[in-house]
Amino acid sequence: MSISEAKITEDMKAAMKAKDKVALTTLRALKAAFKNAAIDKAGPDGVLDEGEMTAIIRKQIKQRLDSISQFEANDRPDLAETEKLELAVLEGYLPAALSAEEVEAIVTDAIAEVGATGKQDMGKVMKAAQEKSAGRADGKVLSQMVMQKLNQL
Repeated sequence: MSISEAKITEDMKAAMKAKDKVALTTLRALKAAFKNAAIDKAGPDGVLDEGEMTAIIRKQIKQRLDSISQFEANDRPDLAETEKLELAVLEGYLPAALSAEEVEAIVTDAIAEVGATGKQDMGKVMKAAQEKSAGRADGKVLSQMVMQKLNQL
């Protein structure tokens, strides 16, 4: 699925009509995060590409996951439930995740591309692998695969 600010705006209108407060609040926060990142990138007329938008959505998801664990640790199931609902809304905007085989192929290509010879090349390989995955693979999964492959060299 392609991510765009227009799609987010359409979904906000639908959430307003459906009186879905959770979706509306989540989408407003997401749209604000997009706008702030665009301004940081190129001033008031800045525009984000799809990869940058995906990265922002992943960051928002990570924030929700952190909040859920904090709320559950502090015996606040009501707040944790709200975060879980927001998390579900955000996950709907992520592109389909890559399979383990696809991640492995990307990492193998990245290692060959940068000419990695060992663990010292982890940063170069990660950068190339992240560019190739275009936000469709979790950073943690990529990192583990890169480390595993580099250990085999």
